[in-house]
Amino acid sequence: MDFPIAVKVVMIDLDGTLLNTADDLALAANRMLHDLGMPEQSVETIRSYIGKGIQKLVKRTLTGQLDGEPDATLFSKALPIYEQHYADCLSVNTRPYPGVVDGIEALRRAGLRLTCITNKAEAFTIPLLHATGLYDRFEMVVSGDSLPRKKPDPMPLLHICQHFDAQPHEALLIGDSLNDAIAARAAGCHVFCVPYGYNEGRNVYELDCDAIVETLVDAAKLIKKFA
Repeated sequence: MDFPIAVKVVMIDLDGTLLNTADDLALAANRMLHDLGMPEQSVETIRSYIGKGIQKLVKRTLTGQLDGEPDATLFSKALPIYEQHYADCLSVNTRPYPGVVDGIEALRRAGLRLTCITNKAEAFTIPLLHATGLYDRFEMVVSGDSLPRKKPDPMPLLHICQHFDAQPHEALLIGDSLNDAIAARAAGCHVFCVPYGYNEGRNVYELDCDAIVETLVDAAKLIKKFA
């Protein structure tokens, strides 16, 4: 691939790409476990559970397995407990990663349309973007419950392309996980990945992406506005 690539729209993942949310997700998970009388887990363990939304995070925390299914009664009890704790500690420790603010500004100066795309529920996404000063930097926010399907399904990406009257090959997704890579490839969009995110504990260099970028500033250097 020849760089810089020409795009109209840049879609950026939230957890593990824009924001380091692991400490607060883990804090809520351990408060939930405490309320349930279960042993707490390390931040690193819970970090490996991040990537497919809060319901999956709760299931993984309860079972200690990436694909585990907890007892249905336990899960139905645990989920609202988790959601309440997470709402209470949403931005205690969460901050943008280095290079995020500067990278976003570089993309905006280049005339690119910016969207935040996440599997996190809107009830958490919007307050978190406001709390970290990022909300007004995006023209559009697509959360995990904004549409019938979420990443790795291509629906959210194609929805964004349609909104901005862009063809899929005129759009780029920047993320940190297999979810992002699969969604972008299914939609026909370009995809860059950052190495500092979560990716469910897997090596980001194994992903099918167009580039690994150390920061969003580096990502901005590899793209230009589609003429």
